[in-house]
Amino acid sequence: MALEPEDATAGAGPNPEIADFTHRFVVGAVLMVPLFVMEMGSHLLGLHIPLPHGWSGWVQFALATPVVLWAGWPFIARGWTSVRTWNLNMFTLIALGTLVAWGFSTASVVAPDLIPDAFKDMHGQPPLYFEAAAVIVTLVLLGQLLELRARERTSGAIRALLDLAPKQALRIRLDGTDEEIAVEHIAVGDRLRVRPGEKVPVDGRLIEGRASLDESLVTGESLPVTKQVGDDLIAGSLNATGGFVMEAEKVGADTLLNQIAALVAKAQRSRAPIQRLADRVSAWFVPAVVLAAVAAFIVWSVIGPEPRLAYALVAAVSVLIIACPCALGLATPISIMVGVGRGAQAGILIRDAEALETFASVDTVVVDKTGTLTEGRPALTAVQPAPGFDEAELLRLAAAVERASEHPIARAITEGASARGITPAAAEDFDSPVGRGALGLVEGRRVLIGSVGFLKDEDVDASGLSAPADALRADGATVVIVAVDGAPAGLLAVADPVKAATTAEAVAALHAEGVRILMLTGDNETTARAIAARLNIDEVRADVSPADKAAVVEALKAEGRRVAMAGDGVNDAPALAAADVGVAMGAGSDAAIESAGVTLLSGDLNGIVRARRLSRATVCNIRQNLGFAFGYNALGVPLAAGVLYPAFGLLLSPMIAALAMSLSSVSVISNALRLKGVRL
Repeated sequence: MALEPEDATAGAGPNPEIADFTHRFVVGAVLMVPLFVMEMGSHLLGLHIPLPHGWSGWVQFALATPVVLWAGWPFIARGWTSVRTWNLNMFTLIALGTLVAWGFSTASVVAPDLIPDAFKDMHGQPPLYFEAAAVIVTLVLLGQLLELRARERTSGAIRALLDLAPKQALRIRLDGTDEEIAVEHIAVGDRLRVRPGEKVPVDGRLIEGRASLDESLVTGESLPVTKQVGDDLIAGSLNATGGFVMEAEKVGADTLLNQIAALVAKAQRSRAPIQRLADRVSAWFVPAVVLAAVAAFIVWSVIGPEPRLAYALVAAVSVLIIACPCALGLATPISIMVGVGRGAQAGILIRDAEALETFASVDTVVVDKTGTLTEGRPALTAVQPAPGFDEAELLRLAAAVERASEHPIARAITEGASARGITPAAAEDFDSPVGRGALGLVEGRRVLIGSVGFLKDEDVDASGLSAPADALRADGATVVIVAVDGAPAGLLAVADPVKAATTAEAVAALHAEGVRILMLTGDNETTARAIAARLNIDEVRADVSPADKAAVVEALKAEGRRVAMAGDGVNDAPALAAADVGVAMGAGSDAAIESAGVTLLSGDLNGIVRARRLSRATVCNIRQNLGFAFGYNALGVPLAAGVLYPAFGLLLSPMIAALAMSLSSVSVISNALRLKGVRL
């Protein structure tokens, strides 16, 4: 296998192994199709390709040899390495099966007179197995290519994380002028200027000015955070309002974004359990098949009827042909391909076999709040006018002022007014002190919007509204107070609403299946507990950092739990990668989607329930397929060895052995296709 870098990097060139395997697969498929039609078309469809006498074998040899010896060379090399190191695995079976089928067929074409008559059909022609060798190589190449592409997406997750940070920054020179430099050239202690609409380039500390930063992609906090002198800044945060100067404190690999990327890279380097199981089984299966073939050869050579050597060769080759790992190679990937396709129809994208297999045994689901349980966008949820004001008037005046602001709370108020059919009036003398509130003149009336502290600074006593405001906050809302002409006019509550009723249905369905649900969020404790109580979630952990989220998931796994993590933000990426199964919401960040094994396109948490059902059905199907594959071998190998000959005079020919091998593949494919109709 090709080596992969352990360090997280932003840039990545094309994967040479994917390019190589793609080329091999295309060439193999192009040559395999006519070869399969030539050999099997006459048996299955009655098709006969007119060729001059004696040409068919040479044409098949010409088509199959590049497929086996060039396209399949990586499998032959790995198979030889497995034998040389006595670490037998699937590649041992693939190399053995293809080389035996190709080698015997080549001998039949090059020197047909040396082939014993016992091998030949009624026309005196030895059978050819070129198509079996070519089909095996092509199918295994396809499986390897799919696995390589899945692994390649790991680097895509890392790039999505690191691309959040800007590539350029403004550094302040000693003389006070600005210069634009690459982020890689920033040193600890540099003073950097961040203008409105720009992203924070590195981790650091604000030393001049004030600003409102959107940290939702990094911390999961849905509302902007007001930063003042001395506050910490995180690379990748978006400066919504106000320019400021910061001092760089962590650069390069030490920034939070780079640390998150490293966590993702470490957690995603893994192998699918079903593949390891197949390798362990193959370690016993391969020597058992070879020993069975050798034993059959010896027994027939010693006690078989004349010509004993011919019978011995027939038995030995039949054992190797019938044990050719076509069905075994198909058993897992065909079920996974059909299962993944069925999931896509239901809006569930499965990234790899490990996620699909593991989901069946998940007993703990960890969910992020913002964007997973909630919409991820603040909205106006309550309007409570004070005596002397009605709801429509209060909202009309407030929306008039907030219409001039780009703050998310202001946007929620104006959108809430529009949704209620209210047209805001025009505002004059608008001002929005950063992180405090907004004010303006509406139709000659002075309107203030903000916190109790802000109104107090403007000589407005709003203490009488403290109790209803606290009640709204207990329900998970952010509350602003509106004052008109120096008198409290009412309350506006803005919150990140819980998603549609399907979220509660999904939580109930998971509880019914014995799954424990834990909310893990970077949001505040009050909001998190309010949402958890509404949805009947078992446990809540709030105010956690991205690294803490991954640590909690690791701790749950250390307790022996099988953990699925559902989230949508960059802050969820390490936990998604660390979980046994990561579940990304379709509207989430690219980093979250790339880090997860499962993506719910609709963002509907009910997808977790459907994904578990799909996982169970697929795992059951894989086990059935492996049962078919090994069952055919368990039955076919003794038959090919000749156990029925003493009693019934029956000896399996290599041609019948190849047919039995093909039937095992047909059974596996047919069984896997049943997944298309599974109900989720």
